Amino acid sequence: MAKNTNRQRTRAQREAQRAAAEKARAEQAAKERRQQTILGATVVAVIVVIIAVVAGVIWWKNRPVDTTALKSEVDKVAVKPASATDDYGFLISKDGINKPVEGVPTVEFYMDFICPGCGNMERSTGETNIKMVEAGQINLEVHPLSFMDSYSTDNYSTRAANAVINVAEQDPTHLLAFIQALYSQDFQPQEGSNYVATSDAQIQQQAVKAGVSEDLAKTISDGKYNDWIAAETQVTINRKELANVSGRYKGQVSTPIVTINGTYWDWNSIDTGTTLAQGLLKAIGLDEAQVGTSTLPSIGADGKPLYPAS
Repeated sequence: MAKNTNRQRTRAQREAQRAAAEKARAEQAAKERRQQTILGATVVAVIVVIIAVVAGVIWWKNRPVDTTALKSEVDKVAVKPASATDDYGFLISKDGINKPVEGVPTVEFYMDFICPGCGNMERSTGETNIKMVEAGQINLEVHPLSFMDSYSTDNYSTRAANAVINVAEQDPTHLLAFIQALYSQDFQPQEGSNYVATSDAQIQQQAVKAGVSEDLAKTISDGKYNDWIAAETQVTINRKELANVSGRYKGQVSTPIVTINGTYWDWNSIDTGTTLAQGLLKAIGLDEAQVGTSTLPSIGADGKPLYPAS
């Protein structure tokens, strides 16, 4: 009888542990979705011509914009990063910078380094992305932006973006780890009135933590790409194909933005209980257990996101 009781107790404990784990997972997914929704809220005040952006991630699209003219402004910039793609991103694969692996999806992340939602996206998906890149399962293209400069007292967005581009140009092996370090919970500064001045030296130290040499880290805050960042940001935030495709903010551009093989990924519509990392894997057709293996995502290089259903 004692043995049966012990077995029942053990089984009950296992079931309780499974239930607790499932509850924790659901709570984390719900937290991600709540934060993203809150960060995407926009308050529009028609009085005086003011658009108040809650947490700074929405761009109101009520005016006609000539992106051709905006692109010409990028072309006029004297100092441009050599590794940038035609859409002003930096593509990294297992083979290096700007060397896409054939037959696999290209996942693009558009980010401002003070954007809270971008940090949340990176902290959820970053480790998974690195494993997939290293295994040759995806090409990953990052787009550093600076539209939230006004939410710091020292143009943090531009300074962080410039540092990231310098690492992409000179030490791409550590690019993704550096981005992870900038978005780490204990480093990413808060925006607006909660911003605490973050120095170039602090940014450089995050690069060193990511594996960048100290000698290189000392040079990444030179500001040489600042004009290019400002110009390409204006193009990016006015690209209609990067606007939300569903929900209250349909038709407006907000960060974080993720595209898969050039198609907007509607991460705001993933199911309750599904984390951003899980949703991304579903979207490209890869099981969690297959991350970092030789198995390739089912959508290949041309397929559209499988999840959530459009």
